Amino acid sequence: MNIGIYIYNDAEVLDFSGPFEVFSTAKRLADNDWQVFFVAEQNKPVLARAGFSVNPHYSFDNHPAIDLLIVVGGVHTYELEKTAVINWIREAADAAAKVASVCTGAFLLAKADLLGGLTVTTHWEDQADLAAMFSSLNVITNKRWVSQGKFTTSGGISAGIDMSLALVAELISPEHAELTAKQMEYQWHTNT
Repeated sequence: MNIGIYIYNDAEVLDFSGPFEVFSTAKRLADNDWQVFFVAEQNKPVLARAGFSVNPHYSFDNHPAIDLLIVVGGVHTYELEKTAVINWIREAADAAAKVASVCTGAFLLAKADLLGGLTVTTHWEDQADLAAMFSSLNVITNKRWVSQGKFTTSGGISAGIDMSLALVAELISPEHAELTAKQMEYQWHTNT
């Protein structure tokens, strides 16, 4: 399975590095064939929040097929204006078996017309804006993440780690997700 995490300038560091750590740790512990990688618009370093420089593994032009697409949050407003980005997200999501967002990544999925009519969430600070910008969404405030169909959206930063563990539970087993959290010395916050 190929797990592609979309990164961009001013992305929130733990929004992408948290899920990367969860899925790569789960892969190592399961000794399975998962490939976890970053995709950026271009094949050049991305400057995430606070100037954190990240080298993507692939660009829009050369990435392998993506089975699980994760779109992260951060300062997403410029990304919303990029037609090539929104089109790529739509195409990658259409081809993927599962799609997830961390934090304000939900805005990018919504802009790509992927979440219409669904129940979603995002960072608490941005929930009202998401509901105002995309009136067809049912934006909820009382869950760290929510899944509907092949789409899963989460709140900010640590909620993305929790969501990623929930996806590991779904894709492998709840026991493997617990083992992954233990290996990371992370206290998994469930939605209950």
